[in-house]
Amino acid sequence: MARTYFDLCKEQAARYGEAPAVIHAGKTVSYLSLMEKAAQVAAALRAEGVRYGDRIGILIPNRPEWIEIAIGAGGAGAVAVPFSTWSTKQELDFLLRDSAVTHLFALARFSDRNYAADLAALIPDLLEGRVSCAFPRLKNVIIIEPGDFYGFTDYDRFLADRPPLAVLPPGEMASAGDDALILYTSGSSALPKAVRLKQHGCIENGFNIGERQGYGPNDRVLLAPPLFWSYGSANALSAVMTHGACIVLQDKFGSAESLDLIETHACTALYTLPGMTASLIRDPAFSRDRVKTLRTGLTIGSPQDVHEAATKLGVSEICNVYGATETYGNCCVTWHHWPLEKRMECQGPPLPGNMIRFVDEVSGAEVEFGQPGLAEVKGFITPGYTNASIDQNDKAFTQDGYYRTGDIGCFDPEGHFVFIGRNTEMIKRAGINISPAEVENILLMHPKVESAGVVGVVDRERGELAIAFIVARRGTEPTEAELLAHCRSVASKYKVPDRIEIRSTLPLTPTGKLQRRELKEHATDLVTTQGARHG
Repeated sequence: MARTYFDLCKEQAARYGEAPAVIHAGKTVSYLSLMEKAAQVAAALRAEGVRYGDRIGILIPNRPEWIEIAIGAGGAGAVAVPFSTWSTKQELDFLLRDSAVTHLFALARFSDRNYAADLAALIPDLLEGRVSCAFPRLKNVIIIEPGDFYGFTDYDRFLADRPPLAVLPPGEMASAGDDALILYTSGSSALPKAVRLKQHGCIENGFNIGERQGYGPNDRVLLAPPLFWSYGSANALSAVMTHGACIVLQDKFGSAESLDLIETHACTALYTLPGMTASLIRDPAFSRDRVKTLRTGLTIGSPQDVHEAATKLGVSEICNVYGATETYGNCCVTWHHWPLEKRMECQGPPLPGNMIRFVDEVSGAEVEFGQPGLAEVKGFITPGYTNASIDQNDKAFTQDGYYRTGDIGCFDPEGHFVFIGRNTEMIKRAGINISPAEVENILLMHPKVESAGVVGVVDRERGELAIAFIVARRGTEPTEAELLAHCRSVASKYKVPDRIEIRSTLPLTPTGKLQRRELKEHATDLVTTQGARHG
């Protein structure tokens, strides 16, 4: 099997030809058409001076263009750098600076975001034909929908008259050991971390994930979680393409549309999360008959979440998983054919090529088999962070090459991974990692906030809630509504706290460090007695 996305697409085009590769908004793209479009993208990028190692930004929701651009970037020798479609103007400013992309492909608008307007405000000099002072490496912004958007390049015009790229000389195309993706993910730092994922890792680990789910060429896999997550790109896209299956893309999750897509396209698999599963089951239009074609897929959550996906949603062979962006989406997956009870109680054995050990939190020594400890993973893991987050590498990786997950787990008697809980400050809400430090920095940007502390509280449907506590500056009286509005104006929706409490003090150590454990106890009591008002 090919070991780069570009070669894989070429290989599958030769093997499956006109068989469907992608379905989106009623349009079907064959493997042959996908390969032709990706090769056109590669040719256009090379004609614009893109060379080996350059970075290509993607600000697009789940659409076929996302896939053809990511594959085409590798064909041109470049690296695809997806940006979150939740990004605000301020977040785009950081992403453009940090990633140093030479080209950015974007939708003009999506959901409540006007990317074209935000980008025009950020790079007025580029629009006037000058090098951007803020982003000197950025040469072009390409809008993938037709129309005149502030003078940005139109996607069809960008690709016009570009014959598919011929094979480049050795060393010019991306090879197996080169980066395929740089994904931005929240971490312990106040800014998102740039995670490098290699071509061969995406392909090989993705193939093994597809094997655990029992994929074949006749499968149609619904993907509503975003492609800019590793769950979507390094995981779902790779698992589908390596098996010659078809990926059915949904721009963003909505239970009514998801049910329509499953029924219309006879989807056999889906990628879901606990909140999505619950939403589908509760939808007034839900019936088991509408989802009768579903067989397999992936979910992340508690044993009850797996049980509901299998029995109530009807995905009888749903797989339970464990992983992170740094582990190419997943490093452990249960087999689809296992009894449901077994899939509920563990996250499966490590995927081929991965090794997991558990170490003592204090000493760092490996614990005895079956005993709980901090999980560390080796094998298909990122070669490291890059850009502004490069200084996080020493903290995240051991001297002997293991990634420190920050999670507590153990092996069951059969050597299967059992997730016990988080040991880090990270909050995981609805499958999204949220950095408390990043949310605290957002709150501290408000002129009435003196100090802030953010912690996670367990929630049945969303995994965790983000609860914020702030101390106001002397002489000011901010309201919760005012602070929430501030957060929404400068940050993606998922970074907005579920609740903000205004206090006179925050619990601190004698050295002035925030006592998160005590704050977490306050937050838990608060949610237990009063509930969460926002989200």
